[in-house]
Amino acid sequence: MEKYNLSEIPKSSRITRLVDHLYAKMPEIESYRAKLITESYKETEDQPIITRRAKAFSHILHNIPIIIRDEELIVGSNSIAPRGCQTFPEFSFQWLEDELDTVETRIADPFYISEQAKADLREVHKYWKGKTTSELATAYMAPEAIRAIDHNIFTPGNYFYNGVGHVTVKYWEVLEIGYEGIMAKAQAELDHCNVGDGDYAERSRFLEAVIMSCQAVIDYANRYAKLALEMAEKCTDPQRKAELLVIASNCSKVPAKGATNFWEACQSFWFVQQLLQMESSGHSISPGRFDQYMYPYYKKDIESGAITRTAAQELIDCIWVKLNDLNKVRDAASAEGFAGYSLFQNLIVGGQNKDGEDVTNDLSFMCIEASMHVHLPAPSLSIRVWNGSPHDLLIKAAELTRTGIGLPAYYNDEVIIPALQNRGLSLADAREYNIIGCVEPQKAGKTEGWHDAAFFNMCRPLELVFANGMDQGEMVGIPTGDVTKMETFDEFYDAYKKQMEYCISLLVNADNAIDVAHAKRCPLPFLSSMIDDCIKRGKTVQEGGAVYNFTGPQGFGIANMADSLYAIRQLVYQEKKFTMEELKEALAWNYGKGLDEQSVRDITTGILREMTESGAKVDADTAAAVLKSVMNAQMSPEKMARYQEIHDMIAEVPKFGNDLPEVDYFARDVAYTYTRPLQNFKNPRGGQYQAGLYPVSANVPLGGQTGATPDGRYAHTPVADGVSPSAGKDVNGPTAAASSVAKLDHFIVSNGTLFNQKFHPSALSGREGLEKFVALIRSYFDQKGMHMQFNVVSRETLLDAQAHPENYKHLVVRVAGYSALFTTLSKSLQDDIIRRTEQGF
Repeated sequence: MEKYNLSEIPKSSRITRLVDHLYAKMPEIESYRAKLITESYKETEDQPIITRRAKAFSHILHNIPIIIRDEELIVGSNSIAPRGCQTFPEFSFQWLEDELDTVETRIADPFYISEQAKADLREVHKYWKGKTTSELATAYMAPEAIRAIDHNIFTPGNYFYNGVGHVTVKYWEVLEIGYEGIMAKAQAELDHCNVGDGDYAERSRFLEAVIMSCQAVIDYANRYAKLALEMAEKCTDPQRKAELLVIASNCSKVPAKGATNFWEACQSFWFVQQLLQMESSGHSISPGRFDQYMYPYYKKDIESGAITRTAAQELIDCIWVKLNDLNKVRDAASAEGFAGYSLFQNLIVGGQNKDGEDVTNDLSFMCIEASMHVHLPAPSLSIRVWNGSPHDLLIKAAELTRTGIGLPAYYNDEVIIPALQNRGLSLADAREYNIIGCVEPQKAGKTEGWHDAAFFNMCRPLELVFANGMDQGEMVGIPTGDVTKMETFDEFYDAYKKQMEYCISLLVNADNAIDVAHAKRCPLPFLSSMIDDCIKRGKTVQEGGAVYNFTGPQGFGIANMADSLYAIRQLVYQEKKFTMEELKEALAWNYGKGLDEQSVRDITTGILREMTESGAKVDADTAAAVLKSVMNAQMSPEKMARYQEIHDMIAEVPKFGNDLPEVDYFARDVAYTYTRPLQNFKNPRGGQYQAGLYPVSANVPLGGQTGATPDGRYAHTPVADGVSPSAGKDVNGPTAAASSVAKLDHFIVSNGTLFNQKFHPSALSGREGLEKFVALIRSYFDQKGMHMQFNVVSRETLLDAQAHPENYKHLVVRVAGYSALFTTLSKSLQDDIIRRTEQGF
């Protein structure tokens, strides 16, 4: 086996200063892009939407302010302020309009915004009323789907309010032939179009839009070349002057033409990554297999002596810093679900080529080194693992994990490759997969995966079973019968499956409506220029131009559902320790804790709705009287004691995550209630739905919208994240927890699974600790688990950081499918991470 250079490359002082500058201030919202796109749209209202999109992109890139920050070697920024962001009113704006005065003080991901920027955006927003993808999507949705969203059964907010992203483009093609080469490909297709063809109108306009967009990017890079030259002329520091001259040369060549050396390749890569974010507000635009497509340029320069390994490492480190400069603002509710200012830019190393050979190289190790150097959340570094992975690579990855940064995440080739083949990918394409965003596999440059399409809370349909389809006095699900009269567990479980299937159909309706809206109002010619076979087909990715088309909404709450249904079967139907009527009451009263504020609101709303529907007059006095009666509702001491007794009995029932086959295989079956029905649906792009089982961090805020569950979870507390056991319930050690999770059918969950574990730092100490850690990963993957990720930080450290955030400004932790600065997270999300079981070997 090849031996790699594992000698550590010191971090440069330049990188330290770049990082310090990046985090010196709160991120800022800027209004430049919103103003420019509105100017362009007002001038092109009589033109095809694809033409309008290209012209708007061009107008933005020719006029948005640019900046080269001190000491940067890789240039290009979407904002003047470090970690600043632009806004995208063409997707949605009302939430931002409503939050302009509170966005700076909100709990999760606050942004500074100047009074001038507020005024600019309020003026801009006037134009966009009735023109957004969000408004069109709502018009396409079925009323019952909208009702299900309003009742928090699922949320498609990702693409409802924002762009899609969630893609890896052909970075390697831009490196090889540049945008001039891509424009030539589009022009060749345009030259072969016949004006008499039935698709000529749309096809020709699309190809013209590709050419226009690519030319805009070339012009944008030339703006940076000119700025670098101007700065070099005024620079008195000889070293910086020389750097600026190289930057000017690089930007005058790439990304217009193919890269000829490693520095040019790094700059070309960055323009692609940066400007994909400028075209739309999508996140999870993932660099993919960076160590593969960048390696030829690195290898050539190293072998020729044109660059040293240390200099190459500094360039990679600079890219890592730039990845943390990109940012976006979300509405307050979504910010809690994606807390940590994350854009989920997943970059993966290692793994196989299309012929099944391991392709780990020196850059694979240098990418891990870069994450050690910058110690920042981005990129979301991942590593592919298979039986041919070099042990040295896994040890190097484990050393990074040991730092506590929550990186890398580990992915199993032996599961993901066949899972993708099962969805129609060729073997060669499946072998070359990368990860998008959190945990979602796809073939780069060929896929419009629509990963992360919606969050589906598997606990909410269970609540609908107990309420016979009702929620807050309104029929949200379907009538499945009086739960207290269900005589067998199978009858109860069948009712749950029916509620699941109905709610899944509503999720599909909502996602498809949003999908169509994006195709109609926000096609993306620049993105589409780098996805096969859009140029050949003459279609954007939004219209089905990609080779592979999927929609991947994710379900979460597997552990809660498995533990709940197992407890019901054992305690209600087998041992008859309490009745279903008693359980229903115990859930309604939160196991004797009484009604909290959220429950009071829910019950009051339901009573008032029922009164209104029955024809009763409901005025302010009536509403106040109902609210008062609900708040004053009391349980007898006997009832309270009984509900607590039920909770205690449930606590004693075996739980998922302890390598207990009878529970674990039940969890496998519960997972099927989401994964199997979903795959029967199609999307508007002709592709298939595929399930994911991961929550990002939405298990916390969406758990806050969920009542008590029969696994003993109290109302409005987080539900389990991903396929992980419920926090604190996996008490038999990390190997037992991994064995339980491995029993789920990961092959059917081709949109990704997420398994979190937390270790005390002492568990990974020394070489022995690293070896045991790698052995755990190998063992889990041998059992056909798909993914693992880790926090290596003590509970005491997290509690102290929560109490004294000023002392932990650089504490990075693993949240869900991403890492984030711990002190930037909401307290509820911090608490969820603290609650996770702390493992040791």
